Amino acid sequence: MIFNRAGQERLGHVVFIAAAAAVGGFLFGYDSAVVNGAVVGIQNHFRVGPVETGVVVAIALLGSAAGAWTGGRLADQLGRTRSMQVAALLFMISSIGQMLPFTVWDLGFWRVIAGFAIGMASMLAPAYIAEVAPPAYRGRLGSFQQLAIVLGIAVSQLVNYVIASIAGGNVSNHLGPLQAWQWMLGACAIPALLYLLLALKLPESPRYLIMSGRTRQVREVLTEIEGEDVDLDERIAEIQHVVRAEGVPGMKDLRGPALGLLPIVWIGITLSAFQQFVGINVIFYYSTVLWQSVGINQSESLLISFSSSIINIIGTLIAMALVDKIGRKPLLMIGSVGMTIALATTAWAFSAARVTGGRVTLPDPQGLIALVSANTFVLFFALSWGVVVWVLLGEMFPNRIRAAALGVAAAAQWLANWLISVSFPALAEWNLPLTYAGYTVMALLSFIFVARWIRETKGRKLEEMG
Repeated sequence: MIFNRAGQERLGHVVFIAAAAAVGGFLFGYDSAVVNGAVVGIQNHFRVGPVETGVVVAIALLGSAAGAWTGGRLADQLGRTRSMQVAALLFMISSIGQMLPFTVWDLGFWRVIAGFAIGMASMLAPAYIAEVAPPAYRGRLGSFQQLAIVLGIAVSQLVNYVIASIAGGNVSNHLGPLQAWQWMLGACAIPALLYLLLALKLPESPRYLIMSGRTRQVREVLTEIEGEDVDLDERIAEIQHVVRAEGVPGMKDLRGPALGLLPIVWIGITLSAFQQFVGINVIFYYSTVLWQSVGINQSESLLISFSSSIINIIGTLIAMALVDKIGRKPLLMIGSVGMTIALATTAWAFSAARVTGGRVTLPDPQGLIALVSANTFVLFFALSWGVVVWVLLGEMFPNRIRAAALGVAAAAQWLANWLISVSFPALAEWNLPLTYAGYTVMALLSFIFVARWIRETKGRKLEEMG
């Protein structure tokens, strides 16, 4: 009983460490959705059209790609936790800048800085969690990244709804010296401060400590997260052997015969790209505008967006319960089938849209079907690709290239996210049903990709990956 109690306490401590690291994912989700509520206010305030709006919304993703690419190298040079602290500071500063823009273009600049910080955090959390989590719980603990993302989306949408309601249902109305949409963007500084405070308390990754020659601290950290009942000397020797055999990691280690990169790196890149090419972030970046286009007013559309986030959270919890039981690959394949059906239904529903006096409306029953199918898509994404991609990226790469490869894969994900986000306003204006049909094709292709190329990682030690 004493051993069980000690084990439970240790597991509880590891859960806290993983949850604290995943707050970077919360920032990812929060920033992804906060701009959803601010889009209309930005358009009205700066008098810009859909093209400029798409650029400002999506430009943060280019910064995220750069942050993810750079974050891998920083994580190997500064350490995982110190890099998290840098990301938190950058996000805090950029949140204040976004709240007080002079022009739409300096708003874009601050969104690039915010994106850079989020990109760093997006690759640091899965790498760190995978390196501190016991193999038996690594899938569920790795799922914390996606849970934090969806919680960030939900909290952001709830905050947006509250601010808009206080402002009389219009995000362009003033609350004190600033408009409501500015308060929405500035509120991002609060979770950034929380992330910084938590990152200051996190222990460094054992694998990074061994890479940097700090063996005494490795023993302390392994005792903290794995307990004294395991053979610490054997664990340290095991990690040391892998690190010494593989040498100091770098981007050059990613080079291989397959178009200049190792095959496993291309698999990670493609996995990341498919997660975005199905169009999930269209729901969270533009859902307010989308639902207004089918006859729902601004305040109610914010509330419907929040309901989508609740469904996202439910799906994520389902994935967390299943990822270490049925495995990563089956969940991905189930999700691909569900997303394909839901997206095809959404595309069909939007094909009935009517344009009268410049206003887009959906007749019954297509309006209700579009709402249900879009949320069904969110559910299947959340219980599969939303969670499993981050788990796999944290554990599928060999030890020697994990941080660098994860950085490249995360950068690819942000670039794919940018491509989808910047193209959606113009594509939707051209042909909304065909746009969703394109996302449907991507969901179908994702099933084929998983069936052919993804290997199961359930229950394997990180030292066995390769």
